[in-house]
Amino acid sequence: SAQNSAGIQTLLDWLTISISGREGGSEDRPTSADVSHYPAREYRTKRIREAKSEAQKEIEEYRKQKEEEFKKFEAEHSSGYKKAEEDANKEAEVKLQEIKDAGNERGGKVIETLIHALVDVKPEPSEKIVIKA
Repeated sequence: SAQNSAGIQTLLDWLTISISGREGGSEDRPTSADVSHYPAREYRTKRIREAKSEAQKEIEEYRKQKEEEFKKFEAEHSSGYKKAEEDANKEAEVKLQEIKDAGNERGGKVIETLIHALVDVKPEPSEKIVIKA
């Protein structure tokens, strides 16, 4: 963030210089030897472009850093979901096996009771029917 601020501040300084035409007390102020072969306007334009490209690079680095932080955060927190899912699957398998065991253990008796109820018919009148004598 400090690098990002420095690049943006440089860009703002050079924009101020180009608009006002005078330089502030910047430490990286160009010397007369640096600008002797450039007209002032071209030099300011060049410095603005350099500051802009420097700021772009810093923004790109910051974006990459934040993406890496997000991926790390996502990896740390998504592993918890996988573990919870595995635990739930194990628990479901245990319950399923209990149901199968109960079915195997009592299934024969249940089928026998159902067949007996269907085959041995004992007609009984309903309680709602009143017999008149």
